[in-house]
Amino acid sequence: MNNKIKNQEILFSPGSTYWGDVWLQFKKHKGALLGAIIFFGIIITVMLGPFLWPFEPNAIDIRSRNQGPSLLHPFGTDQLGRDTFSRIIAGGQTSITVGLAAMFLSLVLGTFIGVIAGYFKRLDGILMRFTDLFLSLPLLPLLLLMMFLFREPLSVSYGPERGMFILIVFAIGVTSWMPTARIVRGDVLALKQREFVIAARSIGTPDQRIIIRHILPNILSPILVSATLGIANAIITESALSFLGLGFPPDFPTWGRLLNDAVDYLQIHPERVMWPGLAISLTVLSINFLGDGLRDALDPRIRGR
Repeated sequence: MNNKIKNQEILFSPGSTYWGDVWLQFKKHKGALLGAIIFFGIIITVMLGPFLWPFEPNAIDIRSRNQGPSLLHPFGTDQLGRDTFSRIIAGGQTSITVGLAAMFLSLVLGTFIGVIAGYFKRLDGILMRFTDLFLSLPLLPLLLLMMFLFREPLSVSYGPERGMFILIVFAIGVTSWMPTARIVRGDVLALKQREFVIAARSIGTPDQRIIIRHILPNILSPILVSATLGIANAIITESALSFLGLGFPPDFPTWGRLLNDAVDYLQIHPERVMWPGLAISLTVLSINFLGDGLRDALDPRIRGR
């Protein structure tokens, strides 16, 4: 009992900072710590891999096609002799970049709508019904429809790769902001009744300044948690679209496209499905554990237990 009291006194000592307390709580979550190590390890691998690995992802070597794992090609080669490991690295760059960009877009939209709905009572009903409308839409058919409608115009305007990147990021972002908006709205409804917000309003502080200086800094915690979970959702959605053949062009590797290419060789070379599937699973699981740890560390009701 005395040790527990001492630990709490150390954790909430006068010299400790908010983010220091968050880090101490985060370190106690072993799964979150392991998830952070794996996730940042994957990011470092896919970003530095092209500079360290000698094989190009699209380099064709017919004489080396359909090889199993070896010292020269640890993950084997595909039907055109391309090195699978280099394609996993290139696919990771695309999938993670799409996940980060789509998460940022959905976070901006969700935070904006959530703050406006929670702070301005007259707009709350309209914006929440608009959010309910988006929540009621079937996600996959809507994404497929957007792919069919805008794929060709964007490919012509910006090129096949850049056009598909813009389309996929936009499609995922505008269909995944609703949970963030609901969470942010609930926190804003509670915050605008707090004494410091009422005091700022009583001295004539403009609403815009109150939102920027007092509301947004205090809803940072749920936004960070939503960001981690949004990356995982975006990676899974992009992989599903690429697996269905509606994502990037065939010569532009992503984890979902690698799964699509490996289906025809599933019985002969099952490891081709295993490698991109393992990459997606490890990335998503590590992000989910990271989000759980951030949620616990940023919650003042849990921090310090």
